[in-house]
Amino acid sequence: MPEPLERAIFGMYATHAVHLADRHGVFAFLIAHGPSRIGKIAAATGTDEETLGRLLVALCAFGVVAEGGSGEYRVPARSVPYLDRTDSRYTGAFVSHLIGSTADRMSYLDAYLVHGKARVDVDLPDPFETIYTDEESVTAFLAAMWQLSFDVSGELADLAELGAVEHLVDVGGANGPFSVAALLRTPTLRATVFDLPQVGPHLHRTRDAYEFGDRLAFVSGDFFYDELPEGDCVAFGYVLSDWDDDTCLDLLRKAHTACRPGGRVLVMDRLFDGHHHPLATAVMNLSMHVETRGRHRTAEEYVGLLRAAGFVDCEVRRSTREKHLVLGRSASQGG
Repeated sequence: MPEPLERAIFGMYATHAVHLADRHGVFAFLIAHGPSRIGKIAAATGTDEETLGRLLVALCAFGVVAEGGSGEYRVPARSVPYLDRTDSRYTGAFVSHLIGSTADRMSYLDAYLVHGKARVDVDLPDPFETIYTDEESVTAFLAAMWQLSFDVSGELADLAELGAVEHLVDVGGANGPFSVAALLRTPTLRATVFDLPQVGPHLHRTRDAYEFGDRLAFVSGDFFYDELPEGDCVAFGYVLSDWDDDTCLDLLRKAHTACRPGGRVLVMDRLFDGHHHPLATAVMNLSMHVETRGRHRTAEEYVGLLRAAGFVDCEVRRSTREKHLVLGRSASQGG
């Protein structure tokens, strides 16, 4: 069997194995103590030795862990940041979201293929009504989104060059991954997160944890029905891929109204390079189909939406990571 096909077929085992090894502290132990035998790992983590052994063999076959031939397993250095719970690049909460939420939604794809998404979803609630159904669900979702967004947000904030910006409005900013990254890098900046009421307590906890005081504010609202707060920079961090083109255009027009003359809008998201790459963008594009009403786009598609909404001097600034920045400017008065 060709290796790409083999890995695709058995991929569900890899995701579950990563989730369980993280959940039961296997990665944490290996990162803290270095190469170790199965018996030692099992004793330290309180796991069944036989089951753990099979789990590690599978993870080794997938290249997630390595075994040096002496029966000792280790986490390769290149993977440590993504499996270390203390690192800003840690992905454990996102993997938990895949197992606990995305996997259930994938069953809808069969009906979508036969009947189309619009017909199947016609009587279903708004996707975020489901995601925000209770406090536990909100907490889990925001933790996953923080892990996917915070680390790369630092680079995107640098690319945005916010030194002259006074007030950043972070639309759908959740518990603040982009706002926090921007505030940490720009001492004169104030930021307002605009999001649904359920998000407020989580944003306030973020504000308190980083001791931002009144530099980080929260405004409750629904961007479908409410106007956006005014600012000289309006940001959509990893939000527009949740929605279709018409909805995105409406939101960008609202941003144009909220953006002071001479200000700018920031769109941050995964971008397709062509139609099939990168892999993460292609896979998350499928996830957007089953979990939201959106899709991932090319840079050119976002530039087209920005121009249609009234923004000018649009440009793309690419990071070294999986998410990038598309920027548009609001014309100055009389310009």
